[in-house]
Amino acid sequence: MKSIGNFFASTTGIIVVGLLLGCIAVFLQLSGNPGNMGVCVVCFNRDIAGGLGLHRAAVVQYLRPEIMGMVLGALAAALCFGEFKARGGSSPITRFVLGVVAAMGALVFLGCPWRVILRLAGGDGNALFGFAGLVVGIGVGTLFFRRGFSLGRSTAQAKASGWVMPLIMLGLVALYLLYPPVAGQEQSGVLFYSLKGPGAAHAPFLLSLGGGLLVGFLAQRSRFCTMGAVRDVLLFRQWHLALGFAAMLASAFALNFFLGNFHAGFEAQPIAHTQSLWNFMGMVTAGLAFALAGGCPGRQLFMAGEGDNDAAVFVLGLIVGAALAHNFGMASSGAGIGAHGDVAALGGLVICLIIGFCNCKRGA
Repeated sequence: MKSIGNFFASTTGIIVVGLLLGCIAVFLQLSGNPGNMGVCVVCFNRDIAGGLGLHRAAVVQYLRPEIMGMVLGALAAALCFGEFKARGGSSPITRFVLGVVAAMGALVFLGCPWRVILRLAGGDGNALFGFAGLVVGIGVGTLFFRRGFSLGRSTAQAKASGWVMPLIMLGLVALYLLYPPVAGQEQSGVLFYSLKGPGAAHAPFLLSLGGGLLVGFLAQRSRFCTMGAVRDVLLFRQWHLALGFAAMLASAFALNFFLGNFHAGFEAQPIAHTQSLWNFMGMVTAGLAFALAGGCPGRQLFMAGEGDNDAAVFVLGLIVGAALAHNFGMASSGAGIGAHGDVAALGGLVICLIIGFCNCKRGA
């Protein structure tokens, strides 16, 4: 068992994991998930917020099992390899705010870093601006790291506290099973379900949950992180995580091309808009928020599964931020950015810069 865990942490292992993640994402798209959105952590948390009634955008309401599976898969891996450690206390309210800002910025672009990869792999040229924004945002984060940026150390906590986020995810699975979607009905018990739009496009429950479990297990073992991939190249010239990033892009592209689902261009791309400036700026803000928080949204889910309560607080911030983005007209759609999308991107960037400057060691 230990040798398997060590393999996934190797250079070959991270490449294998990236290839598998790209394949899983495309398979989930083929099974019903939205186009170029086999796995999108921010978008899926947005759908969960809608499913719980935290926002009422009727086209994006669904309790996405992939998110629950990713946390629970990481939990399983951490328990199997003795890496489950309850910890936290590193500027939790700041991390919550970073989660809120990250969700708002990502929803201006319409996707997290994982969806940047999947949109590129599907031929969406608009994702080039999102990728450039992500690199710039993380690059600004590295400037803060060079000045000694830190949100403080996390400390060991009672073991039970590390189980809170996994138990929340188990609770969401139970809610889905208690109140499954009913054909033609927007509400089933306490949950809301989209009848049209992206929220109505989803793979079967067991496939989604199983895919999430596998993604969570593999990513926990390999430490897969899209933000970390860019950060390590910019800060340390290390390419280990970037190879996983590239492998995920390569496998998703190859499958899309083979299956005839690669459509290069900017117009008429699934769940995307063509306002290049805001595709770029949304991901600048999101990328900086991910950098300051110490991980992309996927990595935050996996760390939450390991017992990291700081990551769990960030995830809760993502859910709340996604709800606010829709309630306040900040989220984009295929028609363009929301009425207040510019405020989300620029205001969020200002908030991140303030957090960055205020948490640097002077003279570092």
